[in-house]
Amino acid sequence: MPLIRSENTVKLIIQIPCYNEAQTLSHTLDCLPRSIPGIDAIEVMVVDDGSRDDTVEVARAWGVQHIVRMLSHKGLAAAFKTGLEASLRLGADIIVNTDADNQYKGEDIQRLVQPILAEQADIVIGDRGVATLEGFSPLKRWLQALGSHVLARASGLEIPDATSGFRAMTREAALHTIVLSNYSYTLETLIQAGSNRMAVAYIPVETNPQTRPSRLMRGISEYMVNSGVTILRSYTLYRPLRVFTLIGGVTALLGLILAIRYLYFYINGSGAGHVQSVILAAVLLIVGFQIGLIGLVADLISFNRKILEEILYRIRKEEAGASQSPLEADPDFEIEENPSIRRRSGS
Repeated sequence: MPLIRSENTVKLIIQIPCYNEAQTLSHTLDCLPRSIPGIDAIEVMVVDDGSRDDTVEVARAWGVQHIVRMLSHKGLAAAFKTGLEASLRLGADIIVNTDADNQYKGEDIQRLVQPILAEQADIVIGDRGVATLEGFSPLKRWLQALGSHVLARASGLEIPDATSGFRAMTREAALHTIVLSNYSYTLETLIQAGSNRMAVAYIPVETNPQTRPSRLMRGISEYMVNSGVTILRSYTLYRPLRVFTLIGGVTALLGLILAIRYLYFYINGSGAGHVQSVILAAVLLIVGFQIGLIGLVADLISFNRKILEEILYRIRKEEAGASQSPLEADPDFEIEENPSIRRRSGS
């Protein structure tokens, strides 16, 4: 997907999802780049996910150009999705997502967008080197590496850091991105990118010392359950035939093994005592066949999903490119333009 430039200029919007980030937001904003070679305009957008502290006031005082206010707290995935929608309405050619807790270094944004400017990638993700990251415990480093490996197998992409939220994407990639998860967007969007054959690149980045505990992961067990469910759900959504064929094949194989076991005893003259193997084998073979049929139906449904995604892409593209004001009312969020003259632009 080539980079689409608006009126021969390249506009970068840096979106920062926030929930009660008044203590760290100002420092995060101070570290953002003011200019990047190849970028004509840099604008900052804070996505306020229903904060109850002074996050919005800090953003206004700093001079953030766009403040997107969600009407209630909906979580990180919803804030990320809302930021993409708002960035598209505001005419972004490239969208960079970063965290409000200053985990990622602002100067790395220039390196993050270079593969996009060179038209070598649709999505670029900052690789923190999770297998060796000092801020993580040994167990967390191992789980991060394992999760990246599992997600790489599921998406068909090379994924060294599956949970990194520090990423850049083209306008076209954002138009094709659909976030359905309520937990985190990082895993789901990578499986989606692999399914859509997007060019995904990783660049090594450094991280700042942790300023607060993670709000997304309250414990290892919760992280494993939520991440596992997200990966399984997303993979089943985009690869239904493969998932159901695997499950059905394993079930039928167990039934076949039991049938062979019965035949073995029958040939040796002791089959009468193993009738239960025949019954269970028949049940497993029938269930395996039915699961395979479910996979075929799910695969046909997935074609309808692809058609709906294409329709949604065209609608979003038309709405984002329309001449209507980006401040037009939305039932889920509103965009507040900051009249401050402190604008960050590379022009």
